Amino acid sequence: MKASLLTDRLKNIFSSPFLYHLLRLAMAALFLYAGGVKLLDPKAFAVTISAYDLVPEALLPVVAIGLPLVEVVAGIALLLEIRGSLAGITALMVFFITILGYGILGDLDVDCGCFGADELARRSSLREAFIRDIVITGIVIPYLYWFQRFRTRPGLNRIHEKKKGE
Repeated sequence: MKASLLTDRLKNIFSSPFLYHLLRLAMAALFLYAGGVKLLDPKAFAVTISAYDLVPEALLPVVAIGLPLVEVVAGIALLLEIRGSLAGITALMVFFITILGYGILGDLDVDCGCFGADELARRSSLREAFIRDIVITGIVIPYLYWFQRFRTRPGLNRIHEKKKGE
């Protein structure tokens, strides 16, 4: 009986719109903050990008403004639940993981640059950022996709409907 009760509780939690909205808003806030902070100091972000040695010098200003702008737009889109916004966030996360992996494999002595000057002061390691991004991409994003897919189908709230009918 206890295992069944625990299973029902977990199903209730994972099928709860509250958890979905909480995680969606947290992801949107994360991207809004990360992009916004970098937009406030694009020169510092350009220095971080330059350390990876992946972008030609002439394109550094464009990337230093363009990438954070894309992050902010993606965050706003996710906040407003615009169709395709989660795919955009996913693509950005895969891009960031790839860049961080490149930095780790190349044993680069650089900062992640994920959260602008705040992170520069803390000197977060590439490995910490890589693990954080893997967790977000491997757990949070699939949950958000799952919830979006099944909330529009009849039966997502089978657990809730079952309890009402009992």
